[in-house]
Amino acid sequence: MKSPRGPLARFLILGLALTLGTTAFLTSSAQAQQQPERRRTLLDLLFGERQPVYVPPQDAQPPRDGKTRKKNNRSVTTIKTRAPSPRAAATPPPPPKLDNAKKVLVIGDFVAGALGDGLKTAFEDAPGVQVETRANGSSGLVRDDFHDWPTQLPTLITEVQPSVVVIQIGANDRQQLVTAGGRFDFRTDEWFSAYGERVSRLATVATETRVPVIWVGLPAFRPQNMTADALRLNTIYRSSIEKVSGEFVDIWEGFVDQDGRFIVTGSDINGQPVRLRGNDGINFTGPGKRKLAFYVEKSVRRHLGDMTSPDLVRLDASNLPELVSLPPSESKAIITTPPIDLFDPELDGGDELLGGILPPSSTFPTPRDQLVQNGRLPDPPVGRVDYVKRAPQAAAPPASAMP
Repeated sequence: MKSPRGPLARFLILGLALTLGTTAFLTSSAQAQQQPERRRTLLDLLFGERQPVYVPPQDAQPPRDGKTRKKNNRSVTTIKTRAPSPRAAATPPPPPKLDNAKKVLVIGDFVAGALGDGLKTAFEDAPGVQVETRANGSSGLVRDDFHDWPTQLPTLITEVQPSVVVIQIGANDRQQLVTAGGRFDFRTDEWFSAYGERVSRLATVATETRVPVIWVGLPAFRPQNMTADALRLNTIYRSSIEKVSGEFVDIWEGFVDQDGRFIVTGSDINGQPVRLRGNDGINFTGPGKRKLAFYVEKSVRRHLGDMTSPDLVRLDASNLPELVSLPPSESKAIITTPPIDLFDPELDGGDELLGGILPPSSTFPTPRDQLVQNGRLPDPPVGRVDYVKRAPQAAAPPASAMP
């Protein structure tokens, strides 16, 4: 039989070859998708190629209670925090101030404002003390056209009716001073002379109100020239207030180190290291305000007396204690006893000591009686250290026996 020839035969053979090739390619592709191709090793050439073993994928662990979530193709695990316990006791609010609470008036610049905040914290638990801060942060004694403290102070005292006046001022006064005699530059003798007169005027006005006055000095600041000026101004404040029988409180040591240099971090009122000043080296932090008031607190308490006690309460019809706290059944069972005279020799109604009988009196004289009556003590007993036995003396021979 002859093989078919011609174009039709060639077409059939070509189609059969394409069909077989396509089938083989699809089969190899499916096997390649199930198992990745592995390189043949020397052992495969010698002992034959091993059949690939299919390894199923491991089961992925499900997320735990929705704590893991995907974000930007990354797994993020959220941690649940414990809710605050409802039993946690909240800080009790401070007690309300009494209607007759004594008031402390604080005036001055921004340093006085920080001092007022510290005094409010110091007397927060004292219902008998109320702090009134009337500070003006940009004020001073140089620019009296901006705020005139000697003129405003009597009006404030009449309005507030304070028991103590606290003054702290001068941090803004490092500038030119204008008077009727001319303009004086800072750090000149004329400037210090005119400034001292204004300080004396304010101190005199404060003391004429018959209210105790406490003048607080300036603290140290970060700028060195400002610190040096504060030292000079403190001498003026001290001398002026002491001339009118006022009190000056120096706070300098609380805001400098042992070498007298400015510090940002130091010890608070409890001795713990804290930050006392702000980033500018001028203003105060919360602990710094409290430490600022710590130096003034002692003087204020001395002027206010018992009103500074935190245990002071006001008694009215709503909080009077009960006079009889016992139930009626127990109050009837109380047995009262009459008072006993401490000078009565017969407190128990008897005339004998512990129910005993006094021994009969002896007729033998005591050593004391023998010493009084006979002038000599009886012989000590035998064996005592003062007992001395004398040897008997020999009798003298008769006179006839003598030659």
